[in-house]
Amino acid sequence: MSRKDAPITLGFHGAARTVTGSRYQLIAGGRRTVIDCGLFQGLKQLRELNWREPPFPAHEVDRVLLTHAHIDHIGMVPRLVRNGFRGPIHCTRSTLELARLLLLDSAEIHEEDARYANKKGYSKHKPAKPLYTVEDAKRAIKQLEKVDFGQWLDVGGGVQARWHGAGHILGAASIELEIEDPRSAGRTGTLLMSGDIGRYGMPLHLDPAPRPAAQVIVCESTYGDRDHDHELPVEEQLRQPIARCIERGGTVLIPAFAVGRSQQLTLVLRRLMTGGQLPQVPIHIDSPMAVDATEIYSRHLDEHHVDADVFADGRGVLFPDNVELCRSVSQSKALNDLPGPRIIISASGMLTAGRVVHHLRRLVGDRKNLIFLAGYQAPGTRGRDLLEGAPTVRMFGQDVAVRAECQSVRGLSAHGDRGELMRWLRSHDQAPRQVYLTHGEPDAAFQLAQRIERDLDWRVAVPELDEVVALEGMLFQQ
Repeated sequence: MSRKDAPITLGFHGAARTVTGSRYQLIAGGRRTVIDCGLFQGLKQLRELNWREPPFPAHEVDRVLLTHAHIDHIGMVPRLVRNGFRGPIHCTRSTLELARLLLLDSAEIHEEDARYANKKGYSKHKPAKPLYTVEDAKRAIKQLEKVDFGQWLDVGGGVQARWHGAGHILGAASIELEIEDPRSAGRTGTLLMSGDIGRYGMPLHLDPAPRPAAQVIVCESTYGDRDHDHELPVEEQLRQPIARCIERGGTVLIPAFAVGRSQQLTLVLRRLMTGGQLPQVPIHIDSPMAVDATEIYSRHLDEHHVDADVFADGRGVLFPDNVELCRSVSQSKALNDLPGPRIIISASGMLTAGRVVHHLRRLVGDRKNLIFLAGYQAPGTRGRDLLEGAPTVRMFGQDVAVRAECQSVRGLSAHGDRGELMRWLRSHDQAPRQVYLTHGEPDAAFQLAQRIERDLDWRVAVPELDEVVALEGMLFQQ
């Protein structure tokens, strides 16, 4: 059988029964298209998957399509390039800008972690090596190509792709793939990759666009087993613990994703302060990537990219006063000498790496401080340990006692909850023939599957890692 006559298949090579590492391979018309290429994060056995040989030869991949710029969706692209991929990488315009930042930052972190491990001698590898380098990331960035929302792109092999707004973060999209039936001229079927579906009615980001009709849908399920807290508004969840911390003169540390979450949190905090609901205290965004991402958001403050409630007096304004953007290492270190009360927002959101870990080591042992977790915390991360009340947290080869107050805010996640995922699935009245649920822990994925089967009477499956399914019977069924 020639490559062109091979069956149309979809391989689930990441985010299968786990939340990170999104990566799929579509084979159609003899062409290999990878949709997302993300980093596994969290538990050690997941992180080790980043080092395995890919289940397909990198040099045989024709192109990559990206849904959005979060590192669990793009963080393995430099590794793919390192292994021989030379094709184009397509994404929306703002995703392209954000991906430049995130990929370089990720590479720098991998290199720095390897240097630090070699210096301190706590790695079992001699010497410790980075997963990929800054040079790998730079090569990957040169392969990025921008697409516009709503415009069809010919990706070869009888496949057309189109990006639809998904909310979530700036530039995020679901990808519609229209696939030609090789046995019947003019007949097509549609595969829809949800990417990460955002929230409805949240500050900063637009609501997800209604989904297009599709015979097969691959849908995320991060919060498929629960609904976000809608009883207590996010603003009030933030206000109460932060007000207590400010009153006792402490420092609030908020680990936050550099893209989307940092901007959203700062916007909400500024509104609470200008509205008199919180005292005016300094807010520091301590992350070069978050600072750069904020500048990118500011360039895209229009009705096509962010929610209308960002606008003030006809101007697009995120947070114009009392916010310090810390880009340099010296600015970050200077925060060590500043007393509370103040608020530090720093990446990464799960306390896995970066400057926030140094702040955590300094602040977590003092009872007057507050560690405020503002998003999903994957198993095996420091954020998950704190969320579950761990008495110590391990950093730089040492166990550090946890004495600071630890809280979490519910409902601020950029991921739609169970009800919002169902709302998105229902946003077109044509039922698919098959739904696959990925990007969720097993309980979340299987509970959402049960809900879809019960309420919508659709066929649902939760694929395993590296499972490959034949699509032709579902796409082109008579």
